[in-house]
Amino acid sequence: MQLDEFFVTGEPLIYIGMAAIVLVSGTILFVLTYFKKWKWLWAEWLTTVDHKKIGVMYILLSLAMMFRAGVDAMMMRLQLAFPDMNFLNSQHYSEVFTTHGTIMILFVAMPFLIGLMNYVVPLQIGARDFAFPFVNALSFWSTFFGAMLFNISFVIGGAPDAGWTNYAPLAGSELSPGPGINYYLLGLQLSGIGTLATGINLMVTILRMRAPGMSLFKMPIFTWSTLITSFIIIFAFPILTVALALMTIDRIFGSHIFTLTGEGLPMMWANLFWMWGHPEVYIVILPAFGIFSEIISAFAQKQLFGYKTMVWAIILIAGLSFVVWVHHFFTMGAGAFVNSIFSITTMAIAIPTGVKIFNWLATIYKSKIIFGTPMMWSLAFIPSFTIGGVTGVMLGMAAADYQFHNSYFLVSHFHYVLIPGTIFACFAGLIYWFPKMFGFQLNRKLNIWAFWLFLIGFHVTFFPQYFLGLDGMARRLFTIGPEWFTLNFISTAGAFVMGAGFAVFVYCIVYSYFKSTRDLPGDVWGVGRTLEWATPTPVPKYNFATLPDVKSHDALIDMKEDGETTFDEDKLESIHMPNYTGQPFIMTAIMFFASFFLVFEWITLASIGLIGIIVMMYVRSFDYDGGYHIGVDEISKIENSLRGHDNE
Repeated sequence: MQLDEFFVTGEPLIYIGMAAIVLVSGTILFVLTYFKKWKWLWAEWLTTVDHKKIGVMYILLSLAMMFRAGVDAMMMRLQLAFPDMNFLNSQHYSEVFTTHGTIMILFVAMPFLIGLMNYVVPLQIGARDFAFPFVNALSFWSTFFGAMLFNISFVIGGAPDAGWTNYAPLAGSELSPGPGINYYLLGLQLSGIGTLATGINLMVTILRMRAPGMSLFKMPIFTWSTLITSFIIIFAFPILTVALALMTIDRIFGSHIFTLTGEGLPMMWANLFWMWGHPEVYIVILPAFGIFSEIISAFAQKQLFGYKTMVWAIILIAGLSFVVWVHHFFTMGAGAFVNSIFSITTMAIAIPTGVKIFNWLATIYKSKIIFGTPMMWSLAFIPSFTIGGVTGVMLGMAAADYQFHNSYFLVSHFHYVLIPGTIFACFAGLIYWFPKMFGFQLNRKLNIWAFWLFLIGFHVTFFPQYFLGLDGMARRLFTIGPEWFTLNFISTAGAFVMGAGFAVFVYCIVYSYFKSTRDLPGDVWGVGRTLEWATPTPVPKYNFATLPDVKSHDALIDMKEDGETTFDEDKLESIHMPNYTGQPFIMTAIMFFASFFLVFEWITLASIGLIGIIVMMYVRSFDYDGGYHIGVDEISKIENSLRGHDNE
């Protein structure tokens, strides 16, 4: 292989990307070396099995990927801002379009929410860590290396260009030769290992490690949404894994599962993809519903209205999510009977979703709302998401879908559901739990600026796209005519306002790091209702000195009324904790290199990598590390130190 075939050449934007990678990587290496932080990085982060640190790393990965996918989005909007623009050619636009969608769904929304789950869920249920801390670390590093594998495609070999749905036969080796689609297939498989393992880990943790007295219907609503999401992950992700593996075999080993030749079935890819893809939408929506429920209840200073109804609504949504996938190809000739069945199931899912909207409104009704920035994101979500939901019902009518399906109306609907339903929740949840994670609060004024810029920019970007779709503009266009100029220009302006909102939010984090006070109580906002706010701030490595006896899903409210805390000198016992280990990082790094070699179909090198993975699994099988214990005296010393400001 020639060097100019290995590295992508000929595109100024790619050269800028290469320079940025070298500059950022060089800066990181210099800082770590100059300040002698390599040992600290390895000992504290690369080898950690602490669910709190792993949660933080998930969120940092997501924010970095949000920047990458956001740049992709603004590149697309620039190309569509004026008629006959020549900013991106058709091939480059297809690559940017593909990477934007894939990264936003799989490397922004999911890791962000899983990061919040990682940090918060063990604290909410009174656990000291995940059921399987080693597997939790393995899950993060497989997600991280999957993201890195996917992201290097635009400078090494070429990015995938068949859309984020990667439809066959377009994604087959005949129509899409080269390594681009292989990056998609192997990057998603590598990260999917982590997601599936996380689903199992969360499910076991929630079902087996709850505090005394915490029955299922005394769990916080975010924990409930996480549990149901874990079940969806466990049943949905194997479908994607199998589909990706089958297409990998098609492309690399010449089989004919999805090809047009050899009696393959290209339509089977669409079925398998959306059998995973529509439950995936609820994998990122349901935890967001849980976050909004926690925040609305806390800042309305009221018990969540219809708690059990909310739980059953989540369960019903999860069940229905598996029987709606055909609405993604109403126009592909399945027939009137099939379309009718899936049209009914699609519209049925709006019922439990609508129930949740009314429950949130009922919680707010006649309450004394505290307008913290997490509450502002939550209140903005309700009308914004409702617009997406109503247009979703319109798309769910099979006859009407023939008009809407391949237009920008669908693009707008998709973003009206996922951005308020997921990205708003990510911002709301991060701001809400940020003081608990990092020991300082974000600057309120900058937070409000970020909120309004992002919210206004969002509506200015995507609301005009409904009308572009109704006016006949098809999706996946890389150039427009003069008849669609005005609304596209407005949409592009909105996208840059959204980008400004994200930039202000990142600046807010940096500013707050240097300016904010570090002396915070356990219940930072003063409105906490669940157990994570009963711990000191920052949270000690063992989470709880003594486990509370839970009486309701608002456990902290009960503890405040009874004058209880999670630190009782008389009940202290030594706490068992797992040791840190570098095995997850090393094992997934080997998987990264094996996958990279397979992208270029270097079978011998990939086989060596496979042997390395097996060796690491063998080593792990004979690792009998029993962890360590934190003594009573040390616990008492830590708690008294951290709780000093709580007692003032």
